[in-house]
Amino acid sequence: MRRQVLLFISVLSLSSVLGQISYSIPEEMVKGSLVGNIAQDLGLDAKRLSSRKARIFTGDSAEYIELNKQRGVILIKEKIDRESLCGQTTPCALHFQITLENPIELFPITLEITDVNDNTPTFKKDERTFEISETAVIGSKFMLEKAVDSDIGLNGLQSYTLKPSDNFILKLHNQFDGSKKVEMILQKPLDREKQEHISLILTAVDGGEPQLSGTMQIHVTVLDANDNAPIFTKPVYKASITENYLKGTVITKVSASDADKGSNGEVTYAIGDSMHSVSMLFHITDEGELILNGPIDYEKAKHYQIDIEATDQGGLSDSSKVIIDIIDINDNSPTINMITKSVSVREDSPINTVVAVMSINDPDSETNGQVHCIISENIPFAIKSTSGHFYSLVTEDELDRERASEYNITVTCSDEGVPSLSSSVTLTLQILDVNDNAPVFEKTSYEAYIVENNTPGFSIFTMKARDDDWNQNARVSYLLEDLSVNGVPVSSYVSVSADSGVIHAVRSFDYEQIKDFQFRVKAQDGGSPPLSSNVTVKILIQDQNDNAPQVLYPVQSGGSLVAEMVPRSADVGYLVTKVVAVDVDSGQNAWLSYKLQKATDRALFEVGLQNGEIRTIRQVTDKDVVKQRLTVIVEDNGQPSRSATVNVNVAVADSFPEVLSEFTDFTHDKEYNDNLTFFLVLALAVVSFLFITCLVVIISVKIYRWRQSRLYHSSLPVIPYYPPRYSDTLGTGTLPHVYNYEVCRTTDSRKSDCKFGRAGSQNILIMDPSSTGTMQRIQSEKSILDEPDSPLEQKPPNNDWRFNQGQRPGPSGATGGPEVAMGTGPWPQPPTEAEQLQALMAAANVSEATGTLGPGTMGLSTRYSPQFTLQHVPDYRQNVYIPGSTATLTSNPQQQQQQAAAQQATQQATQQALPPPQQVSAQPEPPKAAQTPASKKKSTKKEKK
Repeated sequence: MRRQVLLFISVLSLSSVLGQISYSIPEEMVKGSLVGNIAQDLGLDAKRLSSRKARIFTGDSAEYIELNKQRGVILIKEKIDRESLCGQTTPCALHFQITLENPIELFPITLEITDVNDNTPTFKKDERTFEISETAVIGSKFMLEKAVDSDIGLNGLQSYTLKPSDNFILKLHNQFDGSKKVEMILQKPLDREKQEHISLILTAVDGGEPQLSGTMQIHVTVLDANDNAPIFTKPVYKASITENYLKGTVITKVSASDADKGSNGEVTYAIGDSMHSVSMLFHITDEGELILNGPIDYEKAKHYQIDIEATDQGGLSDSSKVIIDIIDINDNSPTINMITKSVSVREDSPINTVVAVMSINDPDSETNGQVHCIISENIPFAIKSTSGHFYSLVTEDELDRERASEYNITVTCSDEGVPSLSSSVTLTLQILDVNDNAPVFEKTSYEAYIVENNTPGFSIFTMKARDDDWNQNARVSYLLEDLSVNGVPVSSYVSVSADSGVIHAVRSFDYEQIKDFQFRVKAQDGGSPPLSSNVTVKILIQDQNDNAPQVLYPVQSGGSLVAEMVPRSADVGYLVTKVVAVDVDSGQNAWLSYKLQKATDRALFEVGLQNGEIRTIRQVTDKDVVKQRLTVIVEDNGQPSRSATVNVNVAVADSFPEVLSEFTDFTHDKEYNDNLTFFLVLALAVVSFLFITCLVVIISVKIYRWRQSRLYHSSLPVIPYYPPRYSDTLGTGTLPHVYNYEVCRTTDSRKSDCKFGRAGSQNILIMDPSSTGTMQRIQSEKSILDEPDSPLEQKPPNNDWRFNQGQRPGPSGATGGPEVAMGTGPWPQPPTEAEQLQALMAAANVSEATGTLGPGTMGLSTRYSPQFTLQHVPDYRQNVYIPGSTATLTSNPQQQQQQAAAQQATQQATQQALPPPQQVSAQPEPPKAAQTPASKKKSTKKEKK
């Protein structure tokens, strides 16, 4: 314990000179022992030491120490044996480095290993035998083997003792290398007869505490008579060799002479027994030649000292020393050890940023060990020597990742030997990106075209912006700047895809409304902060032939007449009119051409292809009809072409009255060809509807008649229903048929004239809407019916109410009215007077209930004036049920008188309103209106029909 305490007390104090930290510890410290508090010595706490990734770099040497980052101390990792580490070299020290990162720092550490007396002096052999002649003179020297103590200083070998010391004493000689030469000196003559064998003990003692010693047994055999010992010619021999000498090369030759003769004068040479390691590299022949026996290395030993012994046959010997100096050759390349390095560096790092620290060693000497390092050319890095054999790789210029994103830095170190040797190491360094580049568009401005009437969402074009940065810093997003076009936000016109840069149309464009517009798009990267750039985009709308020509003249109006008049004296090329049309499209889509599509007389007119002028192509004659209708088609030059048609009415006449007769026809002469299909379908639907309606009506009538016939055969006193057409003939007792018709008819399928016709003495009022309210009296219905082309045909009366002469009610049964066809009504026998009264009452009720009917939905209405005389009707005093009426006949005389008075008043009113039947046919025909040229032409057309 006392010894260990002394060893720990001997630890040297911490010193830091020029940034170097030194520690001193004794050898043989146990594992985990404390070397020093490096955190305190560096001025850092343990947390900072750990965060900066502190570590120990020891190079190629074994790792005897370790760094405890949590405690910030250096500990013993492996037990250190100074003798195996340094041998006899003093001082013995370990050199290593402490490296820190962020920033990179390097601190050299020197650890001195002090010696501990842990080795005893030892002899190579435990015994030594000498044969000494009894004639050996006093003072004769006998070379003894030196003890070996691996310790140094006081702990090393200090002294020798020889016991017993009766005949021999020890003599020590200091040598060149600091060791001691041990000689046994004869101080008292030997007497073989007294003592033939002498045993001695040689003890070697060191100076440690406690002292350690080693012994060797010496056996001396006393011989007879050899009184001269060998003597070397030189006490020291010197030689020098290069480290590349081959095995078997003679280094030098030693020589020793012996004055004795015979076998006592024969000398043999040997290398001292204590130099075992040297004897492995060298050996000496009997002739004294020192020969190289193995490879030598200057880096391991720079010189050798060899003890040579010369011994004669009598056992006398002498010693000499051979000093061999090793000459260095350049046989070692520089060794590059990367202490610490960075795998990446930001491109905005300042100049002289350390990216790597390396240690470079060359064990050769002088110029062979002088090293200089270079790096690859044309890179922004440099290598600098910091201290001793340490070098730093630093940035020499500004970095740009866009120019080079990675560097393979090759460091080449060469010595100055001949030939020069070199070694190299390559460091791959990534340049980290910094957002220092804004996106750049491929063009300074963009111009794109889009055809109008596009679909919303149509992709117009794609723009691209390039960012030289990397990863997120190079991720470009496209944004539409918030601008307005014609007071409308540009976002309502176009949109831009944020990722792809595709410009889409938001709406459908119309060239006639907007022909072009421009906006700005911003490209922005994803860096922090983001960088951006702008570009102007101009969109040009291309016209499409989506508008048909529009005719400005002549104006097409359905309510008024537009007609051009051509005199019959017009010559060839007479300008009738000019069709003026425009097309809102542009370019060739607006180039118009005029063509005559159809005409009443195609040989009379032509249309200018480009100017739309309508001219005559021949002389107008009297045979040309007054009314000429031209259809002109106006086409544009688009693909596909669009067109418009215009109808031009031309009147060939010399005066306005002649044109006026055709005026009405012009206004109503419309074209139905374009809608022919529609009207055919509509007509088919109407006819089908009417057919189905007629079937329903017929079936209903049949059912009604069947029920009526059943009703007449019942026991009730039912009077059949008389229709309003059933009337009296002014008190004659007959029932002539007088029908009053109001007929609204159309005399021309393309006109809407409304004409009214009445039978008998009633006039027909013809209303022509073009006559502006003028009313004309025309011929009666008889004259109208006489016309062969008259569209009005008198409808025959219902056969159910027609009677022959034998069936007519009245006193004579043979007079009153024209002959009519035999009916098939519900009365198979002539009616009695009671039946006539029932018919009268039914007619009166119907007349009161319905009154005078107005015009029907089909334009036809009939007025009925039933007239009966009561002079032949018997007095019925019973209730009569009249079908279809709420009126009832009672036996009340007062009520019958009121009814009789009403019937008499009705008869008088009818006699005053209607003339006698014989006067109807005798009524003069109303004068016809004067015929105009138009009416003449109408009559002519009717005759043609």
